[in-house]
Amino acid sequence: MKLLKNLIAMTVLLWGFASCGSGGGERRKSEGGDTLALSEMAPKYARGFKVMPGEKGVTLLEISDPEGSESHKFNIALVDRSVPGARVPAGYTRVDVPVEKVVCMTSLQLSNFIKLGLTEKVAGVTSTRHLHNEHMRRQLADGTTGKIGIEGNFDPEVVIALRPDLILISPFKRGGYEALKGVDAPMVPHLGYKELTPLGQAEWIKVVGMLTGHDREAVMVFNDIEKRYNELKDLTDSVAERPSVFTGEMRGGNWYAVGGRSFMAQLIRDAGGDYFLKDNEESGGVTLDYETVYSQAANADFWRIVNSYDGAFNYDVLAARDARYMDFDAWKNRRVIYCNMREVPFYESMPVEPEVVLADLIKVFHPEALPDHNPVYYHLLK
Repeated sequence: MKLLKNLIAMTVLLWGFASCGSGGGERRKSEGGDTLALSEMAPKYARGFKVMPGEKGVTLLEISDPEGSESHKFNIALVDRSVPGARVPAGYTRVDVPVEKVVCMTSLQLSNFIKLGLTEKVAGVTSTRHLHNEHMRRQLADGTTGKIGIEGNFDPEVVIALRPDLILISPFKRGGYEALKGVDAPMVPHLGYKELTPLGQAEWIKVVGMLTGHDREAVMVFNDIEKRYNELKDLTDSVAERPSVFTGEMRGGNWYAVGGRSFMAQLIRDAGGDYFLKDNEESGGVTLDYETVYSQAANADFWRIVNSYDGAFNYDVLAARDARYMDFDAWKNRRVIYCNMREVPFYESMPVEPEVVLADLIKVFHPEALPDHNPVYYHLLK
């Protein structure tokens, strides 16, 4: 028996040494000096990026459309500044890491820096319309961070003056990036906005962690998000009743909702709800006419609304906007789920707090499951 135990121990030890030399055991040094396996950086839920080992001091990042609707792929080589002579494979864009000054094109990108406490690395941003974060507001006020215009209409002179190490882009949106070709900084796509699941969207924080040298912190943050999200999801997996839910409002004669494959539809399902467009194959926003929505949602239990309203948004305001809203059971029964972007940091925090959003929705759909939860983003409209 003793001999058998010794043989087993030796086998485990040799397997461990062998694993350290395999692709899954490649190590990557974080800014703090410690190392972690690239397998820890590999995505579990995100479909839009892959992480692979390159030569010494090089990590390869492959980025593609999470939805698969765009065929173009982006190959990025992250080169450790402390490793001299590191070689980049052909067809890869070189990015020396860690980067110190980054331009963010979207609030979703910015949310990763805020969550990691790295706002000082944000050299430029686009819209600041719904910006709540005090650090970013202070940086904008004192000129540490500059405004570069809006997506599709950037001010290249402002961007050049910022001298960024990196520009994060959303290549499948409105674009306008040709105006930035004169900027001496690589452009790296951040496609979290195209992920189909809340955890997939949140997992792009790992990419920002790799770019900034805060790999370890990004992995720890995401692991906490994942753990809490799945704990909450388990609360509703076997609920007896799933309330029906619809989303959106009328604007300019059309009703705007989210598609059945969107991350918001997934959140509703994970919270124990039944989304009214569950058979829809769209992952982004969908445009419907009033009659279509009414035929499918007139008797729905809940109605989810997100907007930016200056004042006290209530049921009378809804009715004043469109008298037909009063025909929905969710209006009659006072079961509108509401988020006012003027009051909460929706865009700059929500992408990296899906577990909080999930808790808000569970609190509405199944209040007995989370009796002590205080809503952060969504609450029943008063």
